[in-house]
Amino acid sequence: MIKKLLNRLMGTSAEKPKFGKRRVAGFKEHAINLDLVDERARHVVLTLQERGFEAYIVGGAVRDLLLGLKPKDFDVATNATPEEVKSLFRRAFIIGRRFRIVHVVYGRGRDHEVIEVSTFRAYLESADAEQVSGSEKTSKKALSNVSHAVDASGRVLRDNVWGPQDEDAARRDFTVNAMYYNPQSQEVIDYHHGIEDAKKRVLRMIGDPVIRYREDPVRIIRAVRFAAKLSGLGFSIETKTAKPLQKMMSLLADVPQSRMMDEMLKLLQTGHAIASIEQLKKLSLQKGIYPLLDVVVDRSTQVFVELALTDTDRRVSENKPVAPSFLLACVLWSDVRDAWDRHLEHHAPHPALQEAIDEVFYSRIGDVSGRGKLASDMREIWLMQPRFEKRVGSGPFTLVEQARFRAGFDFMRLRAVAGEIPTELADWWEDFSLEDDGARADMLDLIKQSTPKVQRVSKHKTVVQNGTATSPDDGAPRKRRRRRRKPSADAPPHSEA
Repeated sequence: MIKKLLNRLMGTSAEKPKFGKRRVAGFKEHAINLDLVDERARHVVLTLQERGFEAYIVGGAVRDLLLGLKPKDFDVATNATPEEVKSLFRRAFIIGRRFRIVHVVYGRGRDHEVIEVSTFRAYLESADAEQVSGSEKTSKKALSNVSHAVDASGRVLRDNVWGPQDEDAARRDFTVNAMYYNPQSQEVIDYHHGIEDAKKRVLRMIGDPVIRYREDPVRIIRAVRFAAKLSGLGFSIETKTAKPLQKMMSLLADVPQSRMMDEMLKLLQTGHAIASIEQLKKLSLQKGIYPLLDVVVDRSTQVFVELALTDTDRRVSENKPVAPSFLLACVLWSDVRDAWDRHLEHHAPHPALQEAIDEVFYSRIGDVSGRGKLASDMREIWLMQPRFEKRVGSGPFTLVEQARFRAGFDFMRLRAVAGEIPTELADWWEDFSLEDDGARADMLDLIKQSTPKVQRVSKHKTVVQNGTATSPDDGAPRKRRRRRRKPSADAPPHSEA
């Protein structure tokens, strides 16, 4: 009776979930090009299989491979525990509390690659989980030794109970993300008609969408992201999956701010920022998911912000790095300018800009993990902007040597394209940054020669202008200063009256 009541309160079903029927699709059916599979992901799978474990490439990578696309990231699923996985690789790290996974790292520096390895998880009802009052932050002690826990709303806080593959598939969100590919046998394991839905170009939630969104409200954002990413291929969200999105959006208020920030950045920095904003508007989710995302959507039609979003999509498509600090600096630039104008009434320009930056960052970004690095990078970009207008002395030489110069310059270049500053200024700095010190000095000399000099002169100093000697008092009668006459030796001494 109690379990039924909990099921009703949490929106869960008392019926045993349908784990789906295992179907094996061979190469003739899926036609996946093995050349599109990352060699390091294949190495992880092979290493696990050689030690007697099951191992498959899983998730979005399989979906993309089915569609003939080369995945950017590869995840692996196995029946090996995180500790067993870690023991098989030289550079492997167990991360996460809510979901414990292993990062297997190949390479170093910018060229490093991470293969994420997860253990098959059991499908457990929320009513069977340990119920915790509060959140991850307020209930750390209660969650310390718990494998499966939910909060009062049914949101999963811990999910580290291992299980068979069919239950792991039922736990995944969309049917097209719940397939397992074995690159050794070239077989795809499909429990929920994922291959069929991929052919139909349908995004369908596994199980009851209301229950699945309650288990993890971030699935709302993931639905938008996948719909945006795959919209160009003709995908759309199934009606039953889309219907509860707006109603369930309020559950996102309980998700940790740092996770919400990460999910927002995935929406905006995976190459489909413009399409994601269009999907948010299409699904009536443009306001209320996350305050900072509301600002992005609201300003997405402003020329400067639209240019930044488009440029981010372009860089991702060209496999160039993108930084959240740059995009957010663009989105919040108008706030900084407005606050700067206000603070100029009471402070000198540089301190006023510093005050404005602090005000905007704390009001818009707030307290999220990684905020120190984010704040530092955004601050540097903003503080460089007035320095670009000062092309005198040693300042330009110092500026181009700064580590974040390129980000500051790209920001300034976008301002020029948006019509905020002259394009000639951006062109000059681009040329200056590419020249050697000698040529740079010549460029500064030309600027110095072309800039009218403002000369301060004394009251009666003669100044040469256009070859003619002039005086500030020309044309006005000059007063003669009367000299004080020195008293003679014979003069009587001064006496008081």
